[in-house]
Amino acid sequence: MSIIKQNFQTNIKSKYGAKIAIAVSRYNQKITSALLESCKTELVKRGVLSKNIEIFNVPGAFELIFTCKKLSGQKKYDAVIALGAVIRGETPHFDFIAFAVTHGIMEINLENKIPVIFGLLTTNNLKQAKERIKGGKRGDKGVEAALTALEIINLKI
Repeated sequence: MSIIKQNFQTNIKSKYGAKIAIAVSRYNQKITSALLESCKTELVKRGVLSKNIEIFNVPGAFELIFTCKKLSGQKKYDAVIALGAVIRGETPHFDFIAFAVTHGIMEINLENKIPVIFGLLTTNNLKQAKERIKGGKRGDKGVEAALTALEIINLKI
């Protein structure tokens, strides 16, 4: 049984006409492009129309905060998904960026009525990041983000 099946309802379907914005970092693009592709594929598989998925490319993970805040404030989307990859390097930059993005996305979720889904990989190395994309032994964070968005959209609260 895969990690995704253990943690998520697998019968989730899109609400008719659901609109999803995906903000994706170009930094660590080999990883983030794989996250984006699997996220979009899963959303379409679950019934979201391709024309209802809008992609917003940003330079790095830090820029996800501003972009997601603007997108969620438009009230045009049912959910916003933030996708990125922060991989530890030789300096403390990793710690600052990972904390800032995590905290920023949390703050947006507390302020707005539109859910912002946290699809940021924070790994110690490239190998760990590759294990968390399509075909990786730790699941696929892109699929996980798509399922999370649909599950939250479908909550009856």
